[in-house]
Amino acid sequence: MTLDIVGDRWTLVILRDLHLGKRRFSQFLDSPERIATNVLSDRLAQMEREGLVAKSLYQDRPKRYEYRLSEKGEALLPVLQAMSRWANRFVPDSWTTPPEFLNRKTP
Repeated sequence: MTLDIVGDRWTLVILRDLHLGKRRFSQFLDSPERIATNVLSDRLAQMEREGLVAKSLYQDRPKRYEYRLSEKGEALLPVLQAMSRWANRFVPDSWTTPPEFLNRKTP
């Protein structure tokens, strides 16, 4: 069941970006992994259904939303940090994890 919720590559990338402070759709599109817009929309909706993020309207016309981690999403930080450390050690050319991400504490 856990892998059904967070076992997708794009879900993990979005979770990482949320932990790094990204909130808006356009900010997620700027990630180095280059997620497609339809995939991003799908994953954000799935993450909202699973209770990992909360969506709130920040602009009415056109409607635009920002996303924030829920307590459930915040609790995944140590898992993401461990995966990042592992990748930086064993996966050549992996994304270099910034210290502010690795040193961040869960609220």
